[in-house]
Amino acid sequence: MTATALALQDFARYDDATCDARIRAAKDVLGSRCAILGHHYQRDEVFAHADFSGDSLKLSAQAAASDAEYIVFCGVHFMAEVADILTRDDQTVILPDIAAGCSMADMANLRNVERAWRELSEVLDPDETITPVTYINSAADLKAFCGRHGGIVCTSSNARGVLDWSFSRREKVLFFPDQHLGRNTAYDMGIALDEMVVWDYGKPMGGLTADEIKNARMILWKGFCSVHQMFHPNHVKKFREEHPQGKVISHPENSFEVCQASDVVGSTETILKTVRASAPGSHWLVGTELNLVNRLHHEMADKGVKVQFMSPVVCMCSTMFRTDPQHLAWVMDNLVEGHVVNQIRVDADEAREARAALDLMLEITA
Repeated sequence: MTATALALQDFARYDDATCDARIRAAKDVLGSRCAILGHHYQRDEVFAHADFSGDSLKLSAQAAASDAEYIVFCGVHFMAEVADILTRDDQTVILPDIAAGCSMADMANLRNVERAWRELSEVLDPDETITPVTYINSAADLKAFCGRHGGIVCTSSNARGVLDWSFSRREKVLFFPDQHLGRNTAYDMGIALDEMVVWDYGKPMGGLTADEIKNARMILWKGFCSVHQMFHPNHVKKFREEHPQGKVISHPENSFEVCQASDVVGSTETILKTVRASAPGSHWLVGTELNLVNRLHHEMADKGVKVQFMSPVVCMCSTMFRTDPQHLAWVMDNLVEGHVVNQIRVDADEAREARAALDLMLEITA
């Protein structure tokens, strides 16, 4: 065991093959003490080492149910925070690259959301009339904010159930940070577009009038996913012209126009399940992150199903891509040497409030 932690710069000099061998060797030494979680959007060189794969909430639940002492989350920061909130006190959550964030999550920070809540209170009583709903793609302090204000967390899979619950309690919803998931879900529930407004956090009162706030049912935060904004209705139009029998499936973080032009809209798990269940000869245009689509393309080729990426331009999650074999090897070798690097720790009070909002989501969508 080394006296000090191994330095990241030493691992930066290793090629991927060397890192791959070191990761496998470390896994053999650590055994069941360590579980590697790989998000669907993770690059292949890292995803290959995952003990569990899935979306962020599924991975956190699998980690919490495991006997592993160390949880190495190959994803982004908010995912590791969720894992830290849901796992046991005797489990340690590690993020291989501490700088792996989420541009969407960064579009809604606690300061701006609290300011919005104060500004909304100039027009109405938000704690009486508005349920704050945060997408799981958000920082722990925003989940805690929802816990303090009678709100809740949602995922792309359960957003409709969460909104049903929210509207049963209060007449309005403040939905953040992704406007598209909120809009697409609410519209499918029968809420008209003119009952939705966008809160521009860079402007006083979100750029809205008092009447617009009073008349709105959905107040959508001006946030978006940098990957899913690359997909456009013209991509769908071109595909349908070239492949009239083809089908289009899109993630609900896509724009309203893309989702309306799609045959199926659903989470990453829904996309995988739907395409995997399709008949030989099917042809799918898929609107979500490139790494997931590429893996699905290769998986389904032998089954006679064609899977095509929606955008002609390569667009992947750049922050997810930060987790590379070098960072993972560094984390794993340090664990072998008895050192924990890049541990994710959510403040205890914040974790308690965020856990309340997460548990509520799990209870009402079970």
